[in-house]
Amino acid sequence: MPHCDTCERFYNPNTLRPDGSCPACGRQLGDPTEVAAAPPAAPWHFKVLIAVTVVYLAWRFVQLVVWIAT
Repeated sequence: MPHCDTCERFYNPNTLRPDGSCPACGRQLGDPTEVAAAPPAAPWHFKVLIAVTVVYLAWRFVQLVVWIAT
């Protein structure tokens, strides 16, 4: 986490300027490549959880339609 000694504040990398400098005083704090880095992708087990949830909800919807039809 970048710290500006001049402003005496910690900054989130997303709050820095695109060139990696402090938004208040302009002092260089971070590497510009760190600021522009893309967020990490979702893990595989999260994708499996979403797929299983969709299948479960679809099955419950089928059960609802059958229940209403009878």
